Amino acid sequence: MLLGAAHQQELIRSQLSLAKLVRSTIEPVLIIGSLLGTTLAFAGGFEGKELILSLLVFSLTFPGRLTQGRLAKPGLLEVWINWLAIASLLIFFGYATRSLRYFDLRVMVVWLVTVPFLLHGAYRAVPLIMPRLLAVEGYRTAVIVGASDIGRKLAHEFVHEAHLAVRFLGFFDDRSVQRLGLSAEGELKGRLVDLPEFVKREHVEAIFIALPMASQPRLQKVLDELRDTTASIYFAPDIFIYDLIQARIDHINGIPVVAVCETPFYGFNGMVKRASDLLLASLILLLIAPLLLLIAACIKLSSPGPVLFRQRRYGLDGREIVIYKFRSMRVTEDGATVAQATRNDSRVTRLGAFLRRNSLDELPQFINVIQGRMSIVGPRPHAVAHNETYRKLIKGYMMRHKVKPGITGWAQVNGLRGETSTVEKMKARIDYDLDYLRNWSLRFDLSIILKTIVVVLQRKNAY
Repeated sequence: MLLGAAHQQELIRSQLSLAKLVRSTIEPVLIIGSLLGTTLAFAGGFEGKELILSLLVFSLTFPGRLTQGRLAKPGLLEVWINWLAIASLLIFFGYATRSLRYFDLRVMVVWLVTVPFLLHGAYRAVPLIMPRLLAVEGYRTAVIVGASDIGRKLAHEFVHEAHLAVRFLGFFDDRSVQRLGLSAEGELKGRLVDLPEFVKREHVEAIFIALPMASQPRLQKVLDELRDTTASIYFAPDIFIYDLIQARIDHINGIPVVAVCETPFYGFNGMVKRASDLLLASLILLLIAPLLLLIAACIKLSSPGPVLFRQRRYGLDGREIVIYKFRSMRVTEDGATVAQATRNDSRVTRLGAFLRRNSLDELPQFINVIQGRMSIVGPRPHAVAHNETYRKLIKGYMMRHKVKPGITGWAQVNGLRGETSTVEKMKARIDYDLDYLRNWSLRFDLSIILKTIVVVLQRKNAY
């Protein structure tokens, strides 16, 4: 039978429910279980404050990284870095709300040190245990119609990823083996006309159609013949071989639609992102208020001109916004042509050089975050003049504006901070920006914030 997109998703969820539950909850369960167990061991029991901390931890760690594509096996150092990002935020919240003193120091130390080792063990054990869990629910036999690029990628995933619970039998395609150049991951079982009989004889449970969308007459004939089987049929259209951002299947009153380029902050994720921005920005502004006043006074006394530099940038969906920075130059350019700051730039004041080197000139942008114009983490905003130049030179440049610009970003913590003197450097920055859009999570934001602190202390490419 031919299933709609919503029904296909429901079928997948039901058949992999146990495995998905384990992958989604293993990390939050281990972390929260470790917290409650440590509290029980040292304090003899847990109270409301531990339960509140558990809810906060769950919101930061669910779903776990084991649900994100392959069952990754990160090294212990990577696990420590990821956990340090979460722990740093928890400690920061505790310090800002003055709630740290309510927790037993022994419990916190043992818990914070134990968690990375538990997670590291889980990342090693779960991929070994998962096939046995899946065996309880059973594997599904499957074939792929069309040995296209996307068809071969599907076959590779079926063969090498046991958690997908698919036993791949082979391809069906009207082209010869010589033309297809198939690897050992799947053999050619026959032509399209042979498919219905093979499905009945081998009791095939799932058929994945990976033919080009231009093959409509051939495709319709295959579908008509498969109506006499009980196999589930899925489409893997050739649009998925392109570079997609937040691709997902949805439906509008029963009509299936495919998102090929979507913001990661759609629906609930948008509320999570905005809430975290408001909370962090408010706390940071409260903590740095004296520093902001000191810097403002120094700028006013050291050189003529305004304290704040206002510049037009492109924000969410390419709409023009105004962002704030402490003035670090003798000029306040915001015209059709804006020259990027370079090393030993004569326009930069002595105080401005110090502010830029330590990224202190960016601090007023936390006000932009409160206003809703920016986010703490996101693609760095470029001057309007630079946008108009590079959008014509770099394919996909404007996709970075599917989200709000950020005070810091994935590109900046990977060395692409400061001047972009060539188109190649700007393209590298855009590649990181788009990678952020594809892989956003609250944990990803936290790790970028933590890495930003390290980058600022190293003072690389800041002038």
